[in-house]
Amino acid sequence: MYRAPRGTVDILPAEQAYWAHVQARAAEVCRLYGYERLDTPVFEDYGLFARSSADGTDLVEKEMYVFEDRSGQKLTLRAENTAPICRAYVEHGMASLPQPVRLYYLGPTFRYERPQAGRYRQHHQFGCEALGDASASLDVEVIELALRFLSSLGLQQLSILLNSIGCRQCQPHYVDLLRSHYESLAVPVCSDCRVRMVRNPLRLLDCKEPACRTVVDEAPRISEHLCPDCEIHFRDVQEQLTLLGIPYALNHKLVRGLDYYTRTVFEILPQRQGGQSAIAGGGRYDELIEQIGGRPTPGVGFATGLERIILNLKEQGITVSSPAAPAVYIAFRGDAARRAAVLVSRELRDSHIGIITSTGDRSLKAQLRHANALGVRYAVILGDDEVERGEAVVRDMSANAQVAVPQASLAAYLREE
Repeated sequence: MYRAPRGTVDILPAEQAYWAHVQARAAEVCRLYGYERLDTPVFEDYGLFARSSADGTDLVEKEMYVFEDRSGQKLTLRAENTAPICRAYVEHGMASLPQPVRLYYLGPTFRYERPQAGRYRQHHQFGCEALGDASASLDVEVIELALRFLSSLGLQQLSILLNSIGCRQCQPHYVDLLRSHYESLAVPVCSDCRVRMVRNPLRLLDCKEPACRTVVDEAPRISEHLCPDCEIHFRDVQEQLTLLGIPYALNHKLVRGLDYYTRTVFEILPQRQGGQSAIAGGGRYDELIEQIGGRPTPGVGFATGLERIILNLKEQGITVSSPAAPAVYIAFRGDAARRAAVLVSRELRDSHIGIITSTGDRSLKAQLRHANALGVRYAVILGDDEVERGEAVVRDMSANAQVAVPQASLAAYLREE
């Protein structure tokens, strides 16, 4: 028996109401802020992700689905969305548009990692990217947009963690201090941290191993080693968040899982706490477009996983109403009635009335049982005699009452009911 591959799930009809609700809210919030949708391919050139992430990151070394097509080109399934959005920005000359260019996306991403609640090997992301402006007000706009989106879904007790990880001017000095701190330790750190110390030291701050957490707590804080420009930028972000009444907490250990971030980084956490509690995250990446071959262009954005959002909606007891199912079932008995049912179904759908038409050779009694099992309110019954008279019998399944209605008036009668 075939099953969905490990780390993937089928989104069943019973779950679709949540998905439609979340995606509709995402599109509406983006409209309020002037963000336009951009869809990129689900596979990209491998080099796009390799160039936008430092050697030694889990994304490049462990998590990407990499393959060669028949021409020998090395491709990868889309592992995250920011680099492809930046690639499209460069490829389509969006630098000539009024800046910043505000874009959003909705779609699947693919990572080979251990499946866990709310995170799968194929998961779906909603996110926004604002490209072409380095001002702190755009950082705040992105944070506010993410918070407004999550709040509009009814999620409660959301908290924001905030940090600045500096830029190419101040990061190198801090990285030297961080390495010196780890090299001076008498107690060895985990194997992953030994690799990070060489390849991407900022990720040392993100280690979840208990033995490494004490080392991180005692490490120097990057907020105390920012260059003047980064200090001003970070202060402006905090002042504007305070002006908007958006509460936040500074967390000097906060970094992002990808290595292209600069300056502002943030995460939004829901009521539930734990190792995988962040429900959204993002930050500024002023050097990414240059890294993938474009001109120096600042950018800032965030991403959130739809599976994790829906998991939190359910955990907080937030229900979503399903779209109304068809309210009318057409049953028939006799060959003439069978043909008439096809025409009546089309006429009612043309009048925007949802219809389920019986199929097969079931008896009328079995057809009505089927209608009742589907929860349909009205059954339209056509027999050869009714067809000859130009009528249809409409049965109210809940009241167990029925009435004969001229077929010409059937749509108007059902709409009124």
